[in-house]
Amino acid sequence: MSSKKGIDIPGFFEYTVYPLEGFWDLTEIGRKSNFLLKDELIYTIMIKQPSFVTKDIFETMLNIVRKTKDNPYFEKLYFKTINEGLSIQMLHIGSYDEEQKTFEIMKEYLKSTNYEIKSLVHKEIYLSDPRKTEPSKLNTILRYHIKEKVMDK
Repeated sequence: MSSKKGIDIPGFFEYTVYPLEGFWDLTEIGRKSNFLLKDELIYTIMIKQPSFVTKDIFETMLNIVRKTKDNPYFEKLYFKTINEGLSIQMLHIGSYDEEQKTFEIMKEYLKSTNYEIKSLVHKEIYLSDPRKTEPSKLNTILRYHIKEKVMDK
């Protein structure tokens, strides 16, 4: 909306807002459990920004919004550049509760490669709106960061 408010941003172009994304992990208690304990999930939710959005632009726009809107979550927002590196990903179709099936397919595939999962922290990219989509039709990209296997000598 910056262009409509007369705010000039170098390199600005019209774009569609990117989908919601999240990095997911478990607490130590969750990691020790034999089944998923949803109360033990740790996550960071984010939205990718176009290349013209810099940290300075982000902070400027956030300050402008703070003047017109009141939201306690503004204090938790921050700008971060992420370089994800090598990864394996797969489109999961269905309920979030059934994602484990897709993760198992990715893990099984990796057995036939020279790669392995770096950690069980994973990324999810939400291509569907759960408020408007039947759970069995949700589309979510699931992604693990991977590394080359260390071969025994």
